[in-house]
Amino acid sequence: MIAQTPEPPYYAVIFTSERTEIDDDYGLTADRMVELAKQQPGFLGVESARNAIGITVSYWTDLEAITHWKKNVEHTIAREKGRTDWYRVFKVRIAKVERDYGFEK
Repeated sequence: MIAQTPEPPYYAVIFTSERTEIDDDYGLTADRMVELAKQQPGFLGVESARNAIGITVSYWTDLEAITHWKKNVEHTIAREKGRTDWYRVFKVRIAKVERDYGFEK
């Protein structure tokens, strides 16, 4: 589902990854992270897709909200599990969205 974001400006956190073969409840943890992020002040929405490369984009009101999310205890534990088990490589990019537009039938 495409996230319904407000009028810009807002921020996007783009998480791009390649997985290892280790599963160890990856899907359950990923689902939990989305549910937990939805509870965070400043969270606006999330979009995710996975094939050979996974891309998850979360949207936030401001940089402070992103910083608070990064400091969340459960999120920190999941990030460490990602480094040790789930990801071969990942990259995080944070961007300010200054304009958006779309099309819908």
